[in-house]
Amino acid sequence: MNLRRDVFQAIAEPTRRAILLLLATQSLTAGAIASNFDTARPTVSKHLQILNECELIRQEQQGREVIYHLNPIKMKEIADFLEPFRMMWEERFDRLENMMKKHK
Repeated sequence: MNLRRDVFQAIAEPTRRAILLLLATQSLTAGAIASNFDTARPTVSKHLQILNECELIRQEQQGREVIYHLNPIKMKEIADFLEPFRMMWEERFDRLENMMKKHK
């Protein structure tokens, strides 16, 4: 049985979020990604594996190097899923702000 990793568990981890931010601006090798962290390269490789399994990143073989890219389609799917919640919270904060202004 092939279980998929949960996208939200993957992005809950701060190092993986930092990797996604790095890849949002440029494609990088595992070594280039690892150089941004004070952790062992195998640890970064495990984070990359999890992000890849969740399809948040994709990897491309270029000669002997593997280049990692952000997967914008998957990121958009997540953003689209979260949008109704964001709108709901914005409405609630707006109501709270209006209520506080009335009671000044």
